[in-house]
Amino acid sequence: MAAPLELVDNGTHLDFTVADVMKYHGPGFPGGVAHAVKVLERALPVLSPDSPAERREISVATAHRGPGVRDTFEAVTRAVTEDRFTVDSTLERTDRGATLERYVFVLTYRGVSVRLEIREGFVTDEFIGLGRKADRTDAENARLTVLKQEMADHLFAAPADEVYDIIG
Repeated sequence: MAAPLELVDNGTHLDFTVADVMKYHGPGFPGGVAHAVKVLERALPVLSPDSPAERREISVATAHRGPGVRDTFEAVTRAVTEDRFTVDSTLERTDRGATLERYVFVLTYRGVSVRLEIREGFVTDEFIGLGRKADRTDAENARLTVLKQEMADHLFAAPADEVYDIIG
């Protein structure tokens, strides 16, 4: 599993583990949690290279609409309730196809922004197809649950710099 995410809240050092985030989020979208953790692992050292970032000064814009992503950013940064989290469809990279188009994140901290985009191989066409399908059967829901966990396991097994590229 991933190392704890280190941040500061008004001078108090905080470590957030995947288990902490999963307790907040629940079991529904482990892949989304894994994506957000990888984004934070990749972005935080760039945004605040010399010390842990102040969690309440991080803003997030993303094309990703999933609750696992949202809940992770809320648990770690409080960005949702403090109105620093935005789902922005204009960030979508439609040229990358339906499978990858929404895995775009822009994190900003103290005037510095970093844009991250997913690399190929971490999200499958089958996952996106089932996830976006209306009126799934029980068998399809069961398969989607397996795919969510497989994706989370794959993401957590990889270093963040092999999952998300910093663009620009």
